[in-house]
Amino acid sequence: MDKKFQKIRNDFPILNQKVNGEQLVYLDNAATSQKPQVVIDEVVRFYQNDNANTHRSVHTLGERATEEYESARVKVQKFINAASSREIVFTKGTTDGLNLVASTYGENNIVAGDEIVVSYMEHHSNLIPWQQLALRKHAILKYIELTDDGQLDLNDASQKITNKAKIVALTQTSNVLGVTNDIKQLAIMAHNHNAVIVVDGAQAVPHQPVDVQALDADFYAFSGHKMLGPMGIGVLYGKSSLLKSMSPYQFGGEMIDFVEKYQSSWTDIPWKFEAGTQNVAGAIGLGKAIDYLKDIGMQNIADYENQLVDYVLPKLLAVPGLTVYGPQDSQYHNGVISFNLTGLHPHDLATALDMDGIAVRAGHHCAQPLMKYLGVVATARASFYLYNNQADIDQLIRAIYETKEFFRL
Repeated sequence: MDKKFQKIRNDFPILNQKVNGEQLVYLDNAATSQKPQVVIDEVVRFYQNDNANTHRSVHTLGERATEEYESARVKVQKFINAASSREIVFTKGTTDGLNLVASTYGENNIVAGDEIVVSYMEHHSNLIPWQQLALRKHAILKYIELTDDGQLDLNDASQKITNKAKIVALTQTSNVLGVTNDIKQLAIMAHNHNAVIVVDGAQAVPHQPVDVQALDADFYAFSGHKMLGPMGIGVLYGKSSLLKSMSPYQFGGEMIDFVEKYQSSWTDIPWKFEAGTQNVAGAIGLGKAIDYLKDIGMQNIADYENQLVDYVLPKLLAVPGLTVYGPQDSQYHNGVISFNLTGLHPHDLATALDMDGIAVRAGHHCAQPLMKYLGVVATARASFYLYNNQADIDQLIRAIYETKEFFRL
């Protein structure tokens, strides 16, 4: 393992603690990541020195806050290689961004009989907005099937995406199955039928290089809190031509140009989608998180996490009675690993692991249609990030065996 990554965990103060008398092993990164001290300090610095509302004041604090907020937008633009910072809309998170697209572009472009294509591996955030849009508009919701090892079936995708499809909404990386989809190829399929592709990037952006122009994504949403940033801040990328054609998502201050008694006009993108006072500290904190990630290098992070998966996946597969969902080959499985232990409910397994200081997720992971597709009610899930290491994995494996022994499984 890279010694550079062994030192990284020292940047995360929360990891230096014991839980139930054991050293904390945090393996719930798909839900939210921990924050390095530099991000925490940056948020505190803003509130202590520059706190003011943006775009509305000519005084010094207001101008500094605005400059920092817009500087964070540029950092996001460069991080995902958007063509312009005006294609970056700050949101509350991935869910907010996807709802924005469904409530604006979707509402204005979907009519009865149109098709919206999703997959069985979608998080509820990239399913329910389209489900509800289809119900409102009397459109048809179609699901792309999965292969036997839990990957997206591209042959089925080519059959499901037809000339009737107007929106294709897919995750780049599954929060359950540990697979990353070929968004570039799926975008080609969508565009060949004049459909737009909406990408849930919540599990991809924190862990690998993302270039929205190379992917040719029309919309791409992700969250700051999963990539070392604060909670309550997220990003929606949209091609400028599409954003300009869309009506505002919410109304009020900041997003207007002129307001008359009976009608109003809207300002330019992206600000027409950022009504009211935004999470300025969150955006600035996200900018600092991006600085931190870029200093390490996203490809370096991806390579390191692949090493972790190479180490942990065979050990999990070797546990008697343990089932891993998704690809069994580490070449195709990323750092999100869902599993069940025969004879023990995943909630009980997660509780037992917590007694050993190990934080994993248990439940349906906001993916109930996928759980039904897999034939399970819930799973346990261990998800890894750049501050995890082999010692964390060894503690996880040891605790699983101890749990099996305790319950006589």
